Amino acid sequence: MTAAEAVPMATEEKKSVTVSVTKDGCAVVTLDVPGAPVNTINEAFGTELRAALEQVESDPSIRCAVLISGKPSGFVAGADITMLEKMKSAEEAARGSKELGDALLRLERSRKPFVAAIHGAALGGGFELALACHARVLSDDKKTTLGLPEVQLGLLPGADGLQRLAKLAGLQVALDHGLTGKNLRPAKAKKLGVADEVCPAPILRDVAIKHALALADGKVKPKKKPSLLDKDELTKAALEKNPLGRKFFFKKAREMTLKKTRGHYPAAERIIEVLETYANEGFEASRKVEQEAFGKLVMSDVAKNLMSIFFATTAMKKDTGVDDASVAPREVKKVGVLGAGLMGAGVAYVTTNAGIPVRIKDRDDASLGRGLKSIADIYGERLKKKQLAKPEYLDRLAKLSATTDYSGFGSVDVVIEAVFEDLGIKHKVVREVEEVVGEETIFASNTSSIPIGRIAAASKRPELVVGMHYFSPVHKMPLLEVIKTPQTAPWVVATAVELGKKQGKTVIVVNDGVGFYTSRILAPYMNEASYLVAEGVPVEDIDGALLAWGWPVGPMTLLDEVGIDVAAHVGPIMHEAFGDRMSPPPGMEKLIADDRRGRKNGRGVYLYGEAAKKATKAGKGKKPVDPSFYTTLGVEPKTKLSRTEIQERCVLQFVNEALHCFGEGILRSPRDGDIGAIFGLGFPPFLGGPFRYVDSVGAAEVLRKIEGYRDRFGARFTPAPVLVEYAKSGKRFHG
Repeated sequence: MTAAEAVPMATEEKKSVTVSVTKDGCAVVTLDVPGAPVNTINEAFGTELRAALEQVESDPSIRCAVLISGKPSGFVAGADITMLEKMKSAEEAARGSKELGDALLRLERSRKPFVAAIHGAALGGGFELALACHARVLSDDKKTTLGLPEVQLGLLPGADGLQRLAKLAGLQVALDHGLTGKNLRPAKAKKLGVADEVCPAPILRDVAIKHALALADGKVKPKKKPSLLDKDELTKAALEKNPLGRKFFFKKAREMTLKKTRGHYPAAERIIEVLETYANEGFEASRKVEQEAFGKLVMSDVAKNLMSIFFATTAMKKDTGVDDASVAPREVKKVGVLGAGLMGAGVAYVTTNAGIPVRIKDRDDASLGRGLKSIADIYGERLKKKQLAKPEYLDRLAKLSATTDYSGFGSVDVVIEAVFEDLGIKHKVVREVEEVVGEETIFASNTSSIPIGRIAAASKRPELVVGMHYFSPVHKMPLLEVIKTPQTAPWVVATAVELGKKQGKTVIVVNDGVGFYTSRILAPYMNEASYLVAEGVPVEDIDGALLAWGWPVGPMTLLDEVGIDVAAHVGPIMHEAFGDRMSPPPGMEKLIADDRRGRKNGRGVYLYGEAAKKATKAGKGKKPVDPSFYTTLGVEPKTKLSRTEIQERCVLQFVNEALHCFGEGILRSPRDGDIGAIFGLGFPPFLGGPFRYVDSVGAAEVLRKIEGYRDRFGARFTPAPVLVEYAKSGKRFHG
């Protein structure tokens, strides 16, 4: 029997935490929540973990312990979010934080060394558990990650993980990971001193046991302190190890954080407060600050909204996109992509990244060359950052082939077109594709505005036509909008949804219509911003107001990014479909006549290139507006409106159109409407989406405001009938 072989001790069946002991006296504490795909910390888990700790401490035959997961992949994925959601008061949440913190403090102070053996994800409370151990041994598997993602749920780590990470790796590392929630990989963890050893997954258990026994025998030497000749250590000493340096460090951290969050995410400020208290007053003082903050944050509207997004996206991973449970997606072994431009190349990248071969077509070799280069550049950047190993890099590029004709398309299961936004061109492509593909090959359009039914009108097999609307840049934007027509076969929808999930997307399914959901709700928002410009409201005031409200970019910046020419093309389509409610603002035709297309040609709302640099040097701000933009429109930017009115006029247009879509059956549910708005268009996550926003403000109050603007501005503020209905009945979109 080797040192790693263990003799099971008497344990109850179906427990989350079990203990066995090797002949050398190392307790192997196995974490395995019954019936769950991953381990999460709940009340039962905490109770059993404390019992295991007592067992290890009280048994004289046990010299040390190793904590290891019984799951195939994954250590502990954090706290059970449903447990947090059910808490009734800040005091209850703070008490839960203290209880878990006390348990981990007891583990940390145990006379017997504990080693965490980590394969897969150790996140949130799971990482805090590992940090409380006396050492950490990680597998070198790409799935192994450490992280404190609580800030993404509007929370902070509640079991002293920030302080322990700061003790091991410094305040800067703890603050960085606490504020961003980003992951820490094994090699980096070893370099920072967070991991003691990194080894192949098959020997993780043996290595962890050996390390624990060495700790018990006093054979493991303390880590050598880094030399102050190291540049990073000099910086750390200057900023972290003296009062003046710490004061400056935390002051800058607050300034940068507030600039980014604009005060909408209080968890970030509390994280800074906890670490500053730890640095200045010590561990015990910081624990009290942390527990009180954790309790208040759990009960905050921000955390509740962010947790609702978490639950929604989790549920959507199991959603096939069709209501009939008997409908199953079909396997996609190969995909054809039409168009190697920005969108087509992006689609090809996320598809090959999912391990699916792609045949990409464009009109000539030059176009294909540019597309292939952009795909290779994305993979190259990932290789450089060590997010991909060289064999994976080569394998994924090998899954990509290109053509200027339809050769190789006979074997594809799905064709995704990303050609120019013109119905005639799309009809031509549909007919050409159907001549060369199989009789059950799905034809998916990446159009952002043309109804799928109109595209399917050219098809001999309209039941195989579906929309797959990606967002730019495809490799970064998380949403995929799948659009079905009344003729689209359910299995086609399910297959498109499953393909989207493999591509790493969060997928919503909507019914067909002009602009579908996302393009449709964005249009009146952008329209209203343009109406404000036409009234003489300065561009900076408009963008500034919407940034302050929580949008990632202002609408005028977005207009330049999307392209003024694209907006001009889509505007009349929307106006034709929805009448005066979508009437375009005056002046768009003047911008097009002046060849203003936005960032793409350096002529838009803002200045670009050398002109921007000169204006910035002249003191006109970091992002100067092009003065000739106003001249072209014939307006003077002198109108002063309150920030509140600017925000309300744009946001209420967006929200009202989302309600129109729900009432007309474009959306399957308010959940999908919230997720689509947040993941596709950047609606502020802390507000939970347009439907949760209406619930929080109250349908009657939202209606009152919209009717007030309708009285001033006319038909474009026509309230959605479903809003009128909910205002009268007092109903909510979410329970």
